[in-house]
Amino acid sequence: MVRVLGIDPGLQRTGWGVIDLTDNRMRHVANGVVTSTQSLSLAERLDQLHSGLMDVIAAWTPDEAAVEETFVNKNPVSTLKLGQARGVALLAPARCGIPVTEYTPNAVKKTVVGAGHAAKQQVEMMVSTLLPGCQIHGADAADALAVAICHAQHAGTRALAGITAGPGRKYR
Repeated sequence: MVRVLGIDPGLQRTGWGVIDLTDNRMRHVANGVVTSTQSLSLAERLDQLHSGLMDVIAAWTPDEAAVEETFVNKNPVSTLKLGQARGVALLAPARCGIPVTEYTPNAVKKTVVGAGHAAKQQVEMMVSTLLPGCQIHGADAADALAVAICHAQHAGTRALAGITAGPGRKYR
């Protein structure tokens, strides 16, 4: 079994989702959102996100992590702030020795829904279908679970090729 943490970074709301992957079967473990307080400085907000993600990692002990890449939007200031939150999302698992893989938003949507430009509602519906019985705690958590599912699907492909999963682990 391999436990995967999916992260959908955001400065205000960072979604997270944890799934277990066993023999190409996925099972929902947990999901949620780490938030930051808008009235705080950027540094304090990034610290809140880091603390929240470290709590998630301590609670659910993932073997691997997957983080959604940042897309560039029209507002360069927003893109920069999102990039800083994404840096925290990459740093937290890396500091715990957890291998981190990155996926583009289009790759996540294409893997989960079958179309690279799927709507958020389609992503959430497919996550619910792929992880039956899972209570999703908001759109950001659904996106994070989609990132974890994307990673699991790519892990299954790597397993067929006999590629190891992280330090000393093999996908089963």
